[in-house]
Parts: sequence; C-alpha cells; structure tokens
Amino acid sequence: MTEDPWQAKLSPAEFRVLRLGGTEPAFTGEYTDTETEGVYECRACGSELFRSDTKFHSGCGWPSFADADPAKVTLIEDRSMGMVRTEVRCANCDSHLGHLFKGEGIAPKDLPDQRYCINSISLRLKPKE
Repeated sequence: MTEDPWQAKLSPAEFRVLRLGGTEPAFTGEYTDTETEGVYECRACGSELFRSDTKFHSGCGWPSFADADPAKVTLIEDRSMGMVRTEVRCANCDSHLGHLFKGEGIAPKDLPDQRYCINSISLRLKPKE
C-alpha cells in the first residue's frame, strides 16, 4: 500500500507515528497505565502484537511489554537521535510501533529482561471477554 491510502485510513497523529516513525509525547497515550486484560493489536492493520500478561509499568511514559511474538514484529537497527536503538515495526503492515530495549533490569522477574516501549497511538486494545 502506498502512503495515500494510509493517510485516508489514519488520523494525522496516527499517520505521523505509524507511517512516518514519529513518537507521541511521554505520559499522554491512552494505554500507558491501562491494566485491562486483553490483546493489543496494530492500529493500522489489526494484527495481534502484544498480550496484557507481558505489559508492565516501567515509568518510561509509554506502554511497556516484556515480550512479543517474533513472527508479529520486525526489529530494525535505528541510528537516529545520536544513539543506536532497535526499532519495532508491525511485521504485517510495516508500521512503526516504538523501540525495544534490553538488559535494563526493570521488567518483572518472571518475564524477559527487555522492554518493548510502544506508542499507545500505534495500538488498539481488544479487551478479554
């Protein structure tokens, strides 16, 4: 899909983050502090990305997940902003989701020592029924 159909489907703020790789301001996203059980899907295409049982409060200002299905996300080296990070994209539609950080020691002990730091605007929560 070219960017034109995405512009028609997404709000300007969603388009800026999902298709242009932007970031929403910290502590402003609708899912930053959500504790609702369910599945987090890509807001652009609906692909299942994260489960609430791996979500944790990291204090970073964005929803944090300790794990993802490797078939559902694509990891790309990101050298922007004067640092080396790992960008996280939806494997289905190639939309920008956020970044992955490893070895911080802040994830709950029963989960992997990593943090998928994801923009709320990149996600849609499908609550558990």
